[in-house]
Amino acid sequence: MEGVNHTTYATRFVLLGLSAHPKLEKSFFVLILVMYLVILLGNGILIVVTIYDTHLHTPMYFFLGNLSFLDICYTSSSVPLILDSFLTPRKTISFSGCTVQMFLSFAMGATECVLLSMMAFDRYVAICNPLRYPIIMSKAAYVPMAVGSWIAGAVNSVVQTSLAMQLPFCGDNVINHFTCEILAVLKLACADIITNVISMVVANMIFLVMPVLFIFVSYVFIISTILRIPSAEGKRKAFSTCSAHLTVVIIFYGTIFFMYAKPKSKDSLDAGKQQIADKLISLFYGVVTPMLNPLIYSLRNKDVKTAVKNMLTQKFFTE
Repeated sequence: MEGVNHTTYATRFVLLGLSAHPKLEKSFFVLILVMYLVILLGNGILIVVTIYDTHLHTPMYFFLGNLSFLDICYTSSSVPLILDSFLTPRKTISFSGCTVQMFLSFAMGATECVLLSMMAFDRYVAICNPLRYPIIMSKAAYVPMAVGSWIAGAVNSVVQTSLAMQLPFCGDNVINHFTCEILAVLKLACADIITNVISMVVANMIFLVMPVLFIFVSYVFIISTILRIPSAEGKRKAFSTCSAHLTVVIIFYGTIFFMYAKPKSKDSLDAGKQQIADKLISLFYGVVTPMLNPLIYSLRNKDVKTAVKNMLTQKFFTE
């Protein structure tokens, strides 16, 4: 008897998540829900403050407002799905829903990489070439920079998502993840994925490696300029203007490096534990960084703290 061809064009996917650990699901539901609410509140306040306070109508805070909006979009593309999966015995997602979720996650991730490099350039000009800062970082320059970041992320996501979702899939279409993470989806493909691999390598070079190099070079010049400032107070003030951005960059790229650079276990038992650990690391990467961003910028930035205080004070007294 001839073998049966199980190649199918999927209509639904099953998200495995933490199905094998139902007790963990309840605990993580509460934890992730609280973190998601903090993300919405913290980033929402930053967006309102950067629009509300005219003192923050500068390129740095314009980029910060974009970053906060991006973090809300990024987490909202996956966290509600994850929370629902913690409460639902049969964790399924439609093909179209999977496509949209993958597109949004990819677009937001790539956009953040480019946006962080634009913010590094802004800090480079402000510290290394302060006299020309108003000319170089005019509204005619920084608005297209931000728009270009969003467009670049969207174009990359269209390419990667369309290449992945046009593949035929095998078996039960079970994705061993919380969301439609592209690497987990590609494991289900029945066709050759060499085109997808090449495309992702090129995209990683453009959206990960190049921004990291650009940020690194920018901070080499920034630090060398700060070290040449004669007074200790001048050095402190100069560094304080970029310390929040540098902290966010280290957390963002440090987590990515940790996720993909750590060694893989070959032992089957350890491999099973590692799969759970990888999923949890990916889960927390998707919520911890967006949650920390507004805290870092508000705690380490006097202008933001003052603007938030003024906004809350005015709201309190007007009521």
